[in-house]
Amino acid sequence: MARGQITVRAARWSATHPWRAIAMWVVVVIACFAIGSVTGTKQADDSDSDIGEVTRADKIVKSGNFADPDVESVLITAPSGTLDQPEATKVAGVVIQRMRALGGVAEVAQPMPSPKKDALIVRVTLKDGTDKNRVQPLLDTTAKIQQEYPSLRIEEVGGLSIDKALNETLGKDFKRAEMFSLPVTLAILLVAFGALIAASVPLLLALSAVVAAIGLSAAASQLVPAVDAINSVILLIGMAVGVDYSLFYLRREREERAKGRGHVDAVEIAAATSGHAVVVSGTAVIISMAGLFLARDAVFSSFAVGSILVVAVAVVGSLTVLPAVLAKLGRWVDRPRIPFLWRLTASKGQPRFWPAVLKPALKHPVATLLVAVTALLAVAAPALGMTLKFPGTEDLPRTTSVMKAYDRLTAAFPSTGTSHEIAVRAPANQQPAVKAALAELMRRTQNDKLFAQDGLEEPRVSKDGTVTVLEVATPYEGGSQQARDSLTKLRKELMPETVGKVPGAEYAVGGFVAADVDYAAHTRAKLPLVIGFVLLLTLIVMMVTFRSVVVALTAIVLNMLSAAAAYGVVTAVFQNTWAEGILGFRSNGSVVSWLPLFLFVVLFGLSMDYHVFVVSRIREAVLRGVPTKQAVAEGITGSAGVVTSAAVVMIGVFAVFATLSTLDMKQLGVGLAAAILIDATIIRAVVLPSAMILLGDANWWAPKWLRGKPAKHAGDPAAPVEEERELTPVG
Repeated sequence: MARGQITVRAARWSATHPWRAIAMWVVVVIACFAIGSVTGTKQADDSDSDIGEVTRADKIVKSGNFADPDVESVLITAPSGTLDQPEATKVAGVVIQRMRALGGVAEVAQPMPSPKKDALIVRVTLKDGTDKNRVQPLLDTTAKIQQEYPSLRIEEVGGLSIDKALNETLGKDFKRAEMFSLPVTLAILLVAFGALIAASVPLLLALSAVVAAIGLSAAASQLVPAVDAINSVILLIGMAVGVDYSLFYLRREREERAKGRGHVDAVEIAAATSGHAVVVSGTAVIISMAGLFLARDAVFSSFAVGSILVVAVAVVGSLTVLPAVLAKLGRWVDRPRIPFLWRLTASKGQPRFWPAVLKPALKHPVATLLVAVTALLAVAAPALGMTLKFPGTEDLPRTTSVMKAYDRLTAAFPSTGTSHEIAVRAPANQQPAVKAALAELMRRTQNDKLFAQDGLEEPRVSKDGTVTVLEVATPYEGGSQQARDSLTKLRKELMPETVGKVPGAEYAVGGFVAADVDYAAHTRAKLPLVIGFVLLLTLIVMMVTFRSVVVALTAIVLNMLSAAAAYGVVTAVFQNTWAEGILGFRSNGSVVSWLPLFLFVVLFGLSMDYHVFVVSRIREAVLRGVPTKQAVAEGITGSAGVVTSAAVVMIGVFAVFATLSTLDMKQLGVGLAAAILIDATIIRAVVLPSAMILLGDANWWAPKWLRGKPAKHAGDPAAPVEEERELTPVG
């Protein structure tokens, strides 16, 4: 055992000073959370990304220094049948009167009828302010008017009211994810350990890592602004890796105690083996997440910061406070025992399931490898038709009344739905020419089915006359092909032929559809760069860890297969309608634009947990002089229990996220759950053993510069003495 190894030194100190280590950890977690509470979270906005023309449009608009007040719309319709126009007009007058009396209202417009005369809309402009709760008095007033006039349907819709409803839904989702993920994880760990305390330790460590990382990410958002989903991502990743790392460590410590070793010795051996694997896999996850920074995007940068922080905290916790807890508990870690489950986990008989699964790979490695790889490629095949879109308002859950009202609003007034934002910057003396060009543009959109014909917007001009902004609406949903076609027509035809002819004019088309199209193109362009970065650095880490080029290359290929299969599953599930009733979503025929890139780096990092742990056990056997075929069998069967438990925990946590309301979280949960299931079964139990058996001694090939000092006794000839002692248990 490498007593000079940092993981062993940390474990020894913690095990011999348990109360100090535990107290220090508690203080650190509380301090991290407190720092985040004091600094608050800085939210990312459009200026934190650069994704093409839509970003240029945003910059032009901001350079005009426009007042951008929040606007709410009160929609008056008939619950059924034809709208009673006199009654609706009367109610609109009441709305105007009462809204103007509210302190936070700046202006109330006159009612406007819909083109089909089936609705009235009253637009309410709020005074400037940052308090999102200032919309509540308007909602209360609307609700009271609805009670007084039950013969009509009176609803409020706007950015603030939708945000309020969505935040409440996401808040409930997050609480539900916590509520379900914790008992699910505990139940799985009870099955894995058969004892309540042993099952609780990994859960508590994971939760403490999540709490600390949430605080640290809030502080870090002052440098790298955060997006709304960051806490969900931290919970998702933190529960997965936190439980996994503790599980690997705890199972090895129990295994060594079962051999008769003392508590401190068992902790040291676990630190030298599983602790070493935790450091390597944690490094691999952090490297993968760091690749997201290359995307130069606010969403990916925020996710990278949160994921890196929670993984780093989980690694530190598993190497410091976990040894202290295990040393202090001693054999009490196996109390209280769950009778039936304890007998299963404490059974010393030879396992039967995993040797049976391994039998085809051991006897017929070529055929097994071909069949498994063919099956994985078949699962991955749907990904060839993957379409990327950014979820829009039409993809938000329709469980709230405000979203149902939004649908009625856009049906009655198509221009209030999806619109393109035309931004023009030109010298002030060209303002008449710009105005004429935009008038010509609007004339050319008339009688064009790609554009809405009930426009409520007039061009806005900055005070200095240099910036003009115009909203051009389309009656189609933001993710539809017709909406994209209207954007293409504006960018490629209408804008160049009108505004483009104004001398000195700079222009761009922004808005949701533009962001959707540009973001998908941005993701496709950055994906190869991020993948290349992750593959290269992961290859280096694996080569240095295992002193083998072949093992490193095998890890890369296997993880690529896992990622491809996960892409295929997500595409097959969410670009079709067959799973809508099962998962409770409405398919928009696409995959969320940011998902493929994020899914790749998360999966690549998390898959290394299993790969490092399994291959480390195989290499331990090889270092003892065991032939490769037998070492593969021993390593996989010896690690199968802990890998299976860890995988089931991850799948359980990710599956909970598949039940959340938003489409992006559903896709992320399904993608990760499917990927881990495939990785822990087909990849680790079928493809990996088949490949390593076929390669034989070639698995451990490495050039001279990578081998280090030659071993002094039987084992891996490429392994240095220090590393060989790290991987070989004492005795």
